[in-house]
Amino acid sequence: MRRAFIKHVKRFPWLTNVTLYGCLFAGGDFVHQLFSRNEKMDWRHTRNVAVVAFSFHGNFNFFWMRFLERRFPGNSVRMVVRKLFLDQTTAAPLATSVFYTGVSFLEGKEDIFQDWREKFLNTYKTGLMFWPFMQFLNFSMVPLYMRTTFTGCCAFVWATFLCFSRQSGDGTANAALAWMFTPKQDTTTEPEAEKLGPKVDQTGTKVDREGPKPENPSPKEETQTLTVKQDDQAQTKEVEASLNKGAQTDTTPIQEKGPHTSTDST
Repeated sequence: MRRAFIKHVKRFPWLTNVTLYGCLFAGGDFVHQLFSRNEKMDWRHTRNVAVVAFSFHGNFNFFWMRFLERRFPGNSVRMVVRKLFLDQTTAAPLATSVFYTGVSFLEGKEDIFQDWREKFLNTYKTGLMFWPFMQFLNFSMVPLYMRTTFTGCCAFVWATFLCFSRQSGDGTANAALAWMFTPKQDTTTEPEAEKLGPKVDQTGTKVDREGPKPENPSPKEETQTLTVKQDDQAQTKEVEASLNKGAQTDTTPIQEKGPHTSTDST
C-alpha cells in the first residue's frame, strides 16, 4: 500500500500533491464546524474554503517547494535555515492573505479586506509559533515529491484554526484554545426546563418562568372571579343572619315601670 502510494506520487506528483493538499485543507473547515457544534453544517463555507485551497494554496505550495529546492538545494542546516526564512517571510503572509480575501470574495462581501485588516497580524504571529517547526521537519527530512502532501497534513490543523479565526476568533492562539477547551453552554428546551422547577437567580429569588401575567383576564377567569365573590357574599349574609338571630334570643324584654308613689303615715 505504501509503495503503491509512493509510486503514484512519483508518477503524478502535481495531481496527487495538489489533490491531497486541497482535501486536507477543506477538511479543516469540516472539523471546525464539528467542534463548533452547529445545528446545521454550512457546506457553502466548506466549498469556498476548498475552492481557495485547490485553486491557490495547493498549486502555490507545489511550485514554491520546487523553487526553494532549486534555489537552495540540499538539506544541510544552512540551506534549511535559508529555505525556512524565505518561506516564513514570503509564502506564509501571502497564503494567509489569500485565505482571508479569497473566502470573503467568494461569499460576496462588499469589503473583502475587512477580515484581513482585523486579523492578519495576529494570525501571522500565531503562525510563527507553528509553521517554522513544521517546515523545518519538511525541509530537512521529507523528500521533495512528498513535501506538498506533508504541508497539507499540517495545513489540516492550520485550516481549522483559520476558519475559527475568520468566523468567531481574532487570530490569536488564546482565543482558539479557549474555544476548544471551554464547554458549550447547555441549551435546555422550555418543556424540559419547566420540569426542573422554578428558576432561581444568583440572589436566591425564584423567578417565574411563565413571565408576567396578562393585565386583561380571560372570560373564563372573570367567571371564576365572579363566582368566588358571590360565594363570599352568601357566606357573609349567613353569618350576619346567625348573629342577629342569636342577639334576639339572648335579650329579654324589659317591663315598663309605673310612677312610684310613697305613702306617708299621718
